Amino acid sequence: MPTSILKTSRFRIAFGSWLISWTALQFFILTKLGLASEVALYDSIISNFLLAGAAIVVAMSLQFYLPESNKYSYLLGLCIVLAIIWVSISRAMIVLLVQEGEEYSSFFSQSILIRGATGFLSIGCMALINVLWYTLQDQLETDKRKVEADRLSKEAELNNLRQQLQPHFLFNSLNSINALIGSQPQKARTMIEQLSDFLRGTLKKEQKEWTSLEEELQHLGLYLAIEKVRFGHRLSATISNEAAGAQLPVMLLQPIVENAIKFGLYDTTYDITIAIEAKKKDSYLIVQVTNPFDPETSLPGKGTGFGLSSVQRRLYLLFARQDLLQTTTNENVFTTTIKIPQP
Repeated sequence: MPTSILKTSRFRIAFGSWLISWTALQFFILTKLGLASEVALYDSIISNFLLAGAAIVVAMSLQFYLPESNKYSYLLGLCIVLAIIWVSISRAMIVLLVQEGEEYSSFFSQSILIRGATGFLSIGCMALINVLWYTLQDQLETDKRKVEADRLSKEAELNNLRQQLQPHFLFNSLNSINALIGSQPQKARTMIEQLSDFLRGTLKKEQKEWTSLEEELQHLGLYLAIEKVRFGHRLSATISNEAAGAQLPVMLLQPIVENAIKFGLYDTTYDITIAIEAKKKDSYLIVQVTNPFDPETSLPGKGTGFGLSSVQRRLYLLFARQDLLQTTTNENVFTTTIKIPQP
């Protein structure tokens, strides 16, 4: 249920100021019209406090029932009925209290149209304020739910993108372990230990969105160690970190390095070296991953696969920008560059 406007301190102050000012103004007008001060005081206080009560009734009614758009006949009828009731009760109470009842009754009858119009406009104004208040609250609540739904959807997609990388890598590692068990059991045991450490670190990272560059590179080292067991001397890697203290989304580098291994090793027979360089520039962390490729058998620029597309999608979900990942080719060297705004 939306919060009632009557509970807000600013509205209470404004409403109280209006009530006092309107009562004083009515008292001044009635005395100028020749009404006795005592009668004018009774008239001003009773009629305006009853009018304030009618306005509060409207506010409380609209808290529980807000007419749909373009269906305000209920509201118009309510304002008319309350204005009539207000005029009738005000007249009856004031006539009972003043000594010159018949004389005042005649005066009241002469001003009944003005009083009724004034009451209707006052009650209608309160109704309009409340309609706007509750409509705005409903809109804010709708926007809040939409933002929350978008946030949950984005988190779900980010988690899905991160988790899709693991089965692919795990299946490759298990196939390599299976191949090594018979011929090189020691390497198989080493690979199992490295895979266990890698997966344990991955589970810890699942609870975080951001991590330090040093921790990410350490985790990436476990991944490269497993891949080196798979590919032997054919794979080597160099890591240069000139961005100490930088932050980045967790597990963002692994799919980039996996892409480099795929296009560097799968379609070639010679040894390759993957270079990973990190540096800071302005308020960005810039990471470059370079790998050689055979232009006759591999086209990394056209076939970046799921790895780079998932990275680009994650960066867009986090920063709403499409320019944070770039790929370039220079002769037989493929370079992937990511720019990460620092939090």
